[in-house]
Amino acid sequence: MMLGGTAPSLRQSRRAGIQPLIRSSAVANGRAHSTREQQSLPQNYVQILDTTLRDGEQSPGVCFSIQQKLDIAERLARLRVDVIDAGFPATSPQESRAVELIARQVGSYKQDEDLHRGRDEEGQGEEQHVPVICGLARCVKSDIDAAWRAIRYAHKPRILAFISTSDIHMKHKLNKSPSQVLATAAEMVAYAKSLGCHDIQFGAEDSGRSDPEFLCEIFEAVIEAGATSVGIGDTVGYLFPSEIASLVNRVKQGTRGIEGITVSCHCHNDLGLATSNTLAAALAGARQLEVSMNGIGERAGNASLEEVVMAMKCRSRDPLLQGLYTGIETKHIYPTSQAVADYAGMLVQPNKAIVGANAFVHESGVHQDGILKNRATYEILSPSDIGLVQTHAEHIVLGKHSGKHALSARLTKLGYNLDTEALGEVFMRFKAVAHEKKTQT
Repeated sequence: MMLGGTAPSLRQSRRAGIQPLIRSSAVANGRAHSTREQQSLPQNYVQILDTTLRDGEQSPGVCFSIQQKLDIAERLARLRVDVIDAGFPATSPQESRAVELIARQVGSYKQDEDLHRGRDEEGQGEEQHVPVICGLARCVKSDIDAAWRAIRYAHKPRILAFISTSDIHMKHKLNKSPSQVLATAAEMVAYAKSLGCHDIQFGAEDSGRSDPEFLCEIFEAVIEAGATSVGIGDTVGYLFPSEIASLVNRVKQGTRGIEGITVSCHCHNDLGLATSNTLAAALAGARQLEVSMNGIGERAGNASLEEVVMAMKCRSRDPLLQGLYTGIETKHIYPTSQAVADYAGMLVQPNKAIVGANAFVHESGVHQDGILKNRATYEILSPSDIGLVQTHAEHIVLGKHSGKHALSARLTKLGYNLDTEALGEVFMRFKAVAHEKKTQT
């Protein structure tokens, strides 16, 4: 649970031992420049880090083949995600090979065609997007070595080094004191930089249950050691939106050297709040959001890419959103969702927001009447926004709750134009059958 506040003297003593290391790193490699500074990103632009291939694959029972991981990575590039969390190379030679292939093939400009052109699924030319390719590593030298070997072939490689920062994790999982954890984090970030990696994200596992003062302290240390982004992880899905917003604010206001450094947020869905928490973090100043396709991931999953992105797109003109936007090509969301569901063997629940089978389908007569007059009466998004093409029969389902308007529209589509009396008779017969059979065709 939360630790108490850290006294200034204790904070200074913890950092004293790592100062020579930080100074040595700074002399050898120069002061770190954030990825936002390097790319000159607008302050209201929100980067999307997709972790489908790493945290998503940690869903119980999910195992992507190398070819499946490569295909998903290519789809994510078409979506124009900013960062692909490609995997955890230290876990196995096969995982390392998959991450390396993604770095070589998705994280580099294609040379077999016009340098900056690609093809979408319809064969239409579109600007080629080359995302950052990220490899996960514990704050352990062998992990960092493995990550760098796999991702170094990418045009924009990144190492994401993490360590737990909550009291319960440090005590029971790591068996380390806060001072030891801080020193390890700074040392491993400096080591990653010494390998030649200039984009290093530090992730504080279980940030949501960490002492905010210690979180600021460890972020200061890793920034001085060379980190270009720092990640706040609600690893167990514990926080409420107001709490994660407060934590992001605390980090941005209480961490020396944070100016220009990207603050990232990684939320789990154990209490069903991952999407809300992720949006709250963005509104509080997080400028990288970590999500997965269909929300897959450990336990109850992660914040869902499609929910976070489409929420921002839907409310883009609302002052509440503060002008925040992403670079996602949303027309590729639905095909990518379907591919991930197929490869993972995890069916998307029908009432899942954005990509569920029922997301743009209506059976209630009151709703159908409104939809047939103007789809905006009951749909705040268009299916075409996510690349979903529907027939009339697919978005208007005839059942016992349907009304005459929907039945008449379907009959007209089938070539039957009935007068009022005939329609009334057919409607009565339809209702009788509808109470016995769920869906009418």
